[in-house]
Amino acid sequence: MEAIKIIIADVHLILRESLKCLLESKEGFQVVDEASDGAECLEKVLNQKPDILILELLIPGKSGFDIIKEIHQKQQKCETIKILVLTGCRDIRHFAQAVQCGVDGYISKRSGYSNLQKAINTIVEGRTYFQPEMIEELNKRKFEIESEIKKLNSLTKRELEILKYLSVGMYNKEIALKLEISERTVKNHVSNVFKKIKVADRTQAAVFAIRNYLVDVYK
Repeated sequence: MEAIKIIIADVHLILRESLKCLLESKEGFQVVDEASDGAECLEKVLNQKPDILILELLIPGKSGFDIIKEIHQKQQKCETIKILVLTGCRDIRHFAQAVQCGVDGYISKRSGYSNLQKAINTIVEGRTYFQPEMIEELNKRKFEIESEIKKLNSLTKRELEILKYLSVGMYNKEIALKLEISERTVKNHVSNVFKKIKVADRTQAAVFAIRNYLVDVYK
């Protein structure tokens, strides 16, 4: 039987090397490459087309959610790359968002190797594998999480950009210069953002952005 080809994407070298050694110590797994940031991950995955991408969502350079979406958009029907999220983030909203983006599996870094192996084998067979504790927590907080994700999805690409900039303290004039648009246009976008995410000021908007990991924590 041909080995399952895997790419590991995580900012931490020691985790990638440990995971590679662990997986390749068992028959049937081959780690063909690694990536330490989002752009590198996307390039390697689309070029090498592994069977599985093991992805940490909190990876610098490009959002883990953007990576998932772009892989799905760029794959041809005959080329199916499975995505298994292996993350240290315990925020249930990340799990909900990842499921909505179409991941095949989702487990915590607190899981044991047997759970990881089970997740890989399950998704290779064409099924999904989600850590049971995550599903239980999602069911408990379903309404709250769905409301938050609905707000995020209501924002346009430009509005998301502006929300990120204002959340790190940039003024309208600075944002306008950065995006090469008028200050008046920025002001209109900021007003629309406030209405869509239901906040009253820039501080509340910044809290929303940080809470939903729109700001790169590695910068």
